[in-house]
Amino acid sequence: MEPQPELERTSISVSAYVRLVRGNRNFRRLWLAQIVSEIGDWFYTLAIYSLLLQLTGRASSVALALVLQVLPQTFIGPTAGIVNDRVRRKHVMIAADLARVGIVLAMLLVRSRSMVWLVYPLLLLETLMAAFFEPARNSVIPNITPREDVILANTLSSTTWSLNLMLGATLGGLVAALLGRDAVFVLNALSFLASAALIAGMHFAEPHAQVAAPLRARDLVDLSPVVEGARYVRADRGLLATIFVKAGNLMIGPSWVMFTVMGQRVFPVHLSSADPERGAMLGMSLLLGARGLGALVGPLFSARLAGHQEKLLRGGILLGYLAAAVGYGALGGAPNVWIACLCIIVGHCGGSTVWVFSTTLLQLNTEDRFRGRVFAADMALCMLTIAIGAYLCGAFLDWGVSVRLVATVTGLLMLLPAGLWFWAMRGWSARSEAIGAETAE
Repeated sequence: MEPQPELERTSISVSAYVRLVRGNRNFRRLWLAQIVSEIGDWFYTLAIYSLLLQLTGRASSVALALVLQVLPQTFIGPTAGIVNDRVRRKHVMIAADLARVGIVLAMLLVRSRSMVWLVYPLLLLETLMAAFFEPARNSVIPNITPREDVILANTLSSTTWSLNLMLGATLGGLVAALLGRDAVFVLNALSFLASAALIAGMHFAEPHAQVAAPLRARDLVDLSPVVEGARYVRADRGLLATIFVKAGNLMIGPSWVMFTVMGQRVFPVHLSSADPERGAMLGMSLLLGARGLGALVGPLFSARLAGHQEKLLRGGILLGYLAAAVGYGALGGAPNVWIACLCIIVGHCGGSTVWVFSTTLLQLNTEDRFRGRVFAADMALCMLTIAIGAYLCGAFLDWGVSVRLVATVTGLLMLLPAGLWFWAMRGWSARSEAIGAETAE
């Protein structure tokens, strides 16, 4: 990544977040859309996973569901990148939200084991919509916020995602237990409708769409924009390394399967008024809520230390990987649900820091006309490792491997991306010193 002039080190505090939300109407609407849709998503995810585990009794069914929620983003990524760099990203987000309203409502048709197959194509379709929506959302942040507020916007978005997970997972278990899964599906569909309405009220310039030629059907299979984007990224070694950072969060895929199984088999919550199925859902909710709490605290703390300095952002990614390794390594030996939750909090403090800092580095160092393709590739690589991790986790659990052992091994695997990122950082440091020496001469 080419050296960039350091931004003014503004205070990253509660007042700064309040200023951003109150003073930036476009970001406020995007942020509110995120809140309503993501809370609905977590309600929905918990209901889907518990439904599959109940109807099939196999961890691999949950793993397959997660694969279908993430892997298609890897294959549709090039097309999503082309679309997001040719048309208005605001329109892409609205269309994706409206499509997901119908997809989620169709889940109401799954009433028995004989209908469980319908879950999988619906999850696939929803994933395809998310593959268009998320690169668009990440790409518009620099269009609606000044450069010095990008880290604020990303940190607030990440902590909101985490809070939504914490609330959505905890309340989702209660809503599903008290009102049933059908209510969860209806609530999620309504959340997408509300998100589309909020985004429709945003007004901002999109320079890439103003200069781009009209998108034609044959452009969707034209690979020349993908090749152009690949050359753009390859020309900047720092950008190339950063685009792989989220893919290094190797614990994300296994975590969804592990938490589902741990909630049912290792840490069910025993309440006198709850049957075993509902106790398992509550245990699952606690573990997912801990993940949300960790992901909430991590960026809030680390962003204050790093500010806008790219060197500190890169160092924070390394520390984030190491925290994830420690948290998941210790999770395998947790004696009770509360210690397990503490381990998960530590792990996802690190994982969320990695996510926020890498997103910020990409936004600060990518031209607007390439941003859709860069973030589509960023998401595609990440979803590929999530899908592989989830599939392998489900397979090992169904083969009889202890879920505790799987958690510990996942922690050890996090040392691999930490080592690779440390090696990349040393390369940048040596290059900067060489440039400095040439300048001095």
